[in-house]
Amino acid sequence: MLSCGPSPHAPTWSTWPSSTGHHWPGWWFDFLTTEPIRFPTFDAFDGTVAELLDSMVDPTVDFDDLVWIKNRWPGKIVVKCLLTLDDTRRCGDLGVDGVRLSSHGGRQLDRAPVPFGLLPTVVREVGADTEVMIDTGITSGGGAGVNRANAILSEEIVRAMKLLGVRSLSELTPDHVTQLRR
Repeated sequence: MLSCGPSPHAPTWSTWPSSTGHHWPGWWFDFLTTEPIRFPTFDAFDGTVAELLDSMVDPTVDFDDLVWIKNRWPGKIVVKCLLTLDDTRRCGDLGVDGVRLSSHGGRQLDRAPVPFGLLPTVVREVGADTEVMIDTGITSGGGAGVNRANAILSEEIVRAMKLLGVRSLSELTPDHVTQLRR
């Protein structure tokens, strides 16, 4: 048996703090002495998170309700959280102004269809008459967080455009994207 001595990856007391990904002892001090993160919505509710979500979502809402709203609302209507081509077609047939594909950021529906995967088909099917949007899941962080997310996305778009050899978004075509299959 060949032996080269102790493994360079063997845990020791001196390597443990770095292996947890946290700086020692500052991270632990902050963790133990800082007020825990609170979610005011949950603080005011006596039930479980599941009960809160159940109280916020009405499973009886359907396309008839959308027709009722559309008949009474003079403004534009965008329907969010769509995950199927059939639902986006139905919204388009009912005359909504836009549809937004969303899996709620994958937080609640981690095995739901990926909105980006639906995008080309939905645009082909309803995009001529209905604006099609995609929800990226950016839902919090305040103004600074949203500005930083926008800056990151802008930098990534510019980098990708350079790698693709295009100078403007109008030069991009579906040929620039390869859709992954699961």
